[in-house]
Amino acid sequence: MAKVAKHGESLSPADVAEVIEQMCPVENYRGKRVLAIVPDGTRTAPVGLLFQTLHGHIGDAVKTLDVLIALGTHQPMNEPAICQRLEISEPQRREKYRRVKFYNHAWNDPAALRQVGTITAEEISKLTNGLFDMDVPVEINRLVFDYDQIVIIGPVFPHEVVGFSGGNKYLFPGVGGPQILNFFHWLGAVVTNPRIIGNKWTPVRKIVDHAGAMVNVDKLCFCMVVDGKNLAGLYAGTPESAWDAASELSRQVHIVHKNRPFHTILSCAPPMYDELWTGGKCMYKLEPVLADGGELIIYAPHITEVCVAHGKVLHEVGYHCRDYFLKQWDRFKHYPWGVLAHSTHVYGLGTYENGVEQPRARVTLATGISQEVCKRINLGYRDPQTIRMEDYANREAEGVLLVPKAGEMLFQLKNPPEWAAG
Repeated sequence: MAKVAKHGESLSPADVAEVIEQMCPVENYRGKRVLAIVPDGTRTAPVGLLFQTLHGHIGDAVKTLDVLIALGTHQPMNEPAICQRLEISEPQRREKYRRVKFYNHAWNDPAALRQVGTITAEEISKLTNGLFDMDVPVEINRLVFDYDQIVIIGPVFPHEVVGFSGGNKYLFPGVGGPQILNFFHWLGAVVTNPRIIGNKWTPVRKIVDHAGAMVNVDKLCFCMVVDGKNLAGLYAGTPESAWDAASELSRQVHIVHKNRPFHTILSCAPPMYDELWTGGKCMYKLEPVLADGGELIIYAPHITEVCVAHGKVLHEVGYHCRDYFLKQWDRFKHYPWGVLAHSTHVYGLGTYENGVEQPRARVTLATGISQEVCKRINLGYRDPQTIRMEDYANREAEGVLLVPKAGEMLFQLKNPPEWAAG
């Protein structure tokens, strides 16, 4: 089922309630155990409206309705942060939602995971168009098997690893194990961000959907498409069908086409990106319009950490182009592939020949990360106090682009170069 708002308008709470009522007949949920899987705070969407409406509709009928945060490898959320994500006040938590249990996904705790199978080397070769030929074990948070149904609630945006987020991506990597997570993140990096992002049927999406089909639990998915503060569309169904429809609207809403590339881009990270691991989206979404030899500045004075979970590896490895790793694979293959993928996505395209790395364009951090650390991790540095956003505004004709809230809208060229053609 789908509801789509008129252009520039938003679906109402009544529209959301209608979709949930039709997709979730109360009699079908009586005595059931239901687990809602929702994103953490790094995704913009009215998750609270969806969850609260679902709870109001079936909460009295179900045996349990709990929440699992699809962290991937992001940092766990404390209870106040989860309440904020669900737009629940402290009194509501103590009273109306007191029976709801909150869980954070624990990707790095083997005891929290269950293997549901293995994608064979033959299947991997077919799904990746021959790029890889290896067995990939598939693990998922074992909590999902304690429930009769999982309900995925989350937005759909263009995404650097899978093409468009949403659907089964809330299972993998959302609540998945490290082996499949590392594999398909590196797969996306090998294909490269510009060739993946904003494209639907990528090799990574095929892997994610294949893994999702291996999870033998009833699944219902609510995919949201947000336009600014508006809920532009809501799609309900299987993770595959709801995502398929929602990504078509996301393609219309979330992609900005430009006539020419920009030699200077000031890409401003919103507060929801609290480390470079997530703030890197300010590069991913704008790399397609960054000119050869240009500079993209990630402006985020509030970011002081490279990454809490993977900082040690990133400080050791640094940020580099894809070929820097591929041409020295024996040196780097033992590091977590997902971390290597993040490294290449932030650094962008480049070459590595005869021991010399040459970026296609430069990435500079104007953050709370020191100049010393920036040098160590192989990224440029700019003192954020020297940046004035207004100096970059209204200069597109000069080749200067200001993006006040970067990370979700994808910028592409109307006539992309060969390296960005999907």
